[in-house]
Amino acid sequence: MSTPTTPSIVFAHGLWADGSCFSKVIPALQADGHEVVSTQNSLDTLEGDVAAVKRALGRVRSPAILVGHSYGGTVITAAGTDDRVAGLVYIAALAPDEDETSQSLQAKFPTTDVFAHIEVSEGRIWLRSDGIECFAGDLSEQEQQLVFATQGVPAADLFDQQVSGTAWKSKPSWYIVGRNDRTVHPELERFCAKRMDASTYEADSSHVPMLSQPGLVLDVIRAAAKSCQGA
Repeated sequence: MSTPTTPSIVFAHGLWADGSCFSKVIPALQADGHEVVSTQNSLDTLEGDVAAVKRALGRVRSPAILVGHSYGGTVITAAGTDDRVAGLVYIAALAPDEDETSQSLQAKFPTTDVFAHIEVSEGRIWLRSDGIECFAGDLSEQEQQLVFATQGVPAADLFDQQVSGTAWKSKPSWYIVGRNDRTVHPELERFCAKRMDASTYEADSSHVPMLSQPGLVLDVIRAAAKSCQGA
């Protein structure tokens, strides 16, 4: 049941995904009484995607929990400094410090398998069909093809862009590590989780635990919401 202190939930997706990648957890959160928005990030500029999340904060009750997947972690790291945000949930996500970009953070760890299956065309970075297994290998073939067909395609320089704000330094954080991730390196994920002193969970999952293990992701978001209730 919704109450005035029930936190809202705002999602931010990453590369080669769109807002529908959270479709398996949104209905349960709505049933719990949360207001929910899953932003549709353009992946044109980091500044624009941060602005999209902040606009979404204006459409739901405060306080809100931000949930970022993959590059969406970079987005919520900047957007989360907003006073309306009470906590942050990172799903196999990047979480750069103030002197880092998404790219410089990634460069500190071994290159993952997915980057052998991308193509740069017309200024965008496309995931090729032979790379979907590196992204969502623990989904059914049908689900993998749906993810591939709905991929959001980033600007080629998106990972080199920077926006000020490092919310995990001042807001409580939760982190889900995908042990079998072949898109963001699991050791990068563990590094980020430890650095932000996050409540950390590990899943035997690909890069998309919200699709392959939605029950775990729901449990973590609920734990964050309960902790931030009335914040």
